Amino acid sequence: MTRVLAIETSCDETSAAVLDGTGDSTSLRSLVILSQDVHRVYGGVVPELASRAHLTAIEPVTRRALAEAGADLESVDVFAATMGPGLVGALLVGVGFVKALAFARQRPLVGVHHMEGHLFATSLEHAQAVPPFTALLVSGGHTLLMDVEAWGRYRILGRTRDDAAGEAFDKVAKKLGLPYPGGPHLERLAKDGRAGRVRFTRPMLRKNQTPSDPDYYDMSFSGLKTAVVTEIGKSEIENGKSKHAADIAFAFQDALVETLVEKTARAAEQYRRDRVVLGGGVACNKTLVNAMTERMATLGANVYAPTARLATDNAAMIARAALFHFEHGRRDGLDLNAYATLAIPGLIA
Repeated sequence: MTRVLAIETSCDETSAAVLDGTGDSTSLRSLVILSQDVHRVYGGVVPELASRAHLTAIEPVTRRALAEAGADLESVDVFAATMGPGLVGALLVGVGFVKALAFARQRPLVGVHHMEGHLFATSLEHAQAVPPFTALLVSGGHTLLMDVEAWGRYRILGRTRDDAAGEAFDKVAKKLGLPYPGGPHLERLAKDGRAGRVRFTRPMLRKNQTPSDPDYYDMSFSGLKTAVVTEIGKSEIENGKSKHAADIAFAFQDALVETLVEKTARAAEQYRRDRVVLGGGVACNKTLVNAMTERMATLGANVYAPTARLATDNAAMIARAALFHFEHGRRDGLDLNAYATLAIPGLIA
């Protein structure tokens, strides 16, 4: 049994977690996530403010995670942190902190790719969410469609060519006058929308596409976002907001969700996977999960999605990925660095 203490500081959540485990048999002893509300004032994450907030929060967040786990630093076997991708200043806070702990305790150190962490997150709640499976990672900064042959062996099939799905949610929500982060608010507003009042084209989704086409799995949401902004401009304004805001929100979410679902269905069918795993902040969108579940049932595939706590950026998923790499011989030195952009390890053709 190996005990991992992990830190996640890639964006605007300061998180620490303690996890015990061997292989796919793990026990999450504690998870603490502290979100930075200051960014609501600006309608988006301000990198410098995020870094400063991490500096203030990282020590008490780690202490609390250890206390809730009934553990201390001496009992930790491996220290881990997100090394990228993300806001490099924010990442450096977590990486520097963990390197100091590993050096002081003379314990192994493992750096983890943020998006690989999201691949592991759902398995902490669903024992069946293990390879092989089709993965859809949807967050504010990334949209990736992958075939996961085994832990550590990943095939990227498609990705967004511009805006990430979560970014599109937030930008459209802002145009509709909704608070930040906009995704959950837009989903709630869309429930009051009426189907058919407004319709947007499903981007890069055509029936005559084949697996050999370069856009068969890829996605694009910039044009959809522009179409929404145009529609808002044409609609009547009432009390400073679009009179048909709910209908527009419904149509936008409907177009984005159908695109994600159909692209994922293509991947699951092509690679004959009977499991689909969702990850990232948008993975807790109930409309997406329900639509994905219904569509995958026609292919005989099960869908596994994380709860909101493990869908957001969190240290539990970093601990789980670190455990895998540690058990497979990975050890990082004190020269471990942080990277704003970083390729996912274990990619295969």
